[in-house]
Amino acid sequence: MFYGSYKNTLDAKGRLIVPKQFRDQLGAEFMITRGLDGCLFAYPMDEWADFEEKLSKLPLTNKKARTVVRFFAAGATKCEMDKQGRVLIPENLREFAGMLKDVVVEGSMKRVELWSREKYIDATSADDIDESIEALDGLDIDL
Repeated sequence: MFYGSYKNTLDAKGRLIVPKQFRDQLGAEFMITRGLDGCLFAYPMDEWADFEEKLSKLPLTNKKARTVVRFFAAGATKCEMDKQGRVLIPENLREFAGMLKDVVVEGSMKRVELWSREKYIDATSADDIDESIEALDGLDIDL
């Protein structure tokens, strides 16, 4: 599981140093794709395989299902970490996430989220946490 939040920067080539706490779990090769709320999702290969399997079970005849599959699959890229713990974030994904320089790398249990610092601040405000928790009522989640 991935936990914690780390501030970092992209270098001039679009590379990001992966926090040491996440390197072993992500592995030398992992998948990065478009995420929700304007971030990127990074998955270890085994978690990506599970996610991919769930996506492949969505009905091809359902337009919304096709849209979801396209969103995640078309944006997906296998990435390799170099010996210094850096990964090149593809330009199309940096553009999607609005990543210019300042980045937040956040553990989100089974995946890592990569955020532009500006979007992260906007998206992670705790102002509506009570309302969000109430919306989970009935999902058999005891917090």
